[in-house]
Amino acid sequence: MTSKKIKILSEHKAYYSSPIGTIEIVASELGITSLNFAKDSLAKSSSVHSCLKDVLVQVDEYFKGKRRKFSLKLILQGTDFQKKVWRELLKIPYGKTASYRDVAAAVGREKAARAVGNANRLNNIAIIIPCHRVIGSRGELVGYGGGLWRKKWLLEHEHKFNADKNKRK
Repeated sequence: MTSKKIKILSEHKAYYSSPIGTIEIVASELGITSLNFAKDSLAKSSSVHSCLKDVLVQVDEYFKGKRRKFSLKLILQGTDFQKKVWRELLKIPYGKTASYRDVAAAVGREKAARAVGNANRLNNIAIIIPCHRVIGSRGELVGYGGGLWRKKWLLEHEHKFNADKNKRK
């Protein structure tokens, strides 16, 4: 697969106030290009463009424990290897984790755990592409652009709602 540059004519932003900080979401009519923690916690959206409404609903459902998998159109911007890693991260189930080594093996590059870590670091669509579910080979929490405290919160959040779901069966 070759890397294609997608020309995005106009991007729109929205902000979501989550329990772990303000999230800035950037999208176009083609899909989501970015979802990251905003540096300015007071960022507000005056009006929300229609291309952002579904993502805001799904992110809200995620934080309320009602959504375990996102169904949104994503615009991945990176190298072929990075895109391969990000697609693999989408396969890690809600409430579960995988090691950098596991992801490297899954993309056919067993010795590329550090490269997987770098691809995670460059993931521009946090939470939806769940790089927070990738941990060290000994089960330790390592590396998260939003801060390890957020990674821990996200994993505990998913574990809690996974446990609640399993109790109801």
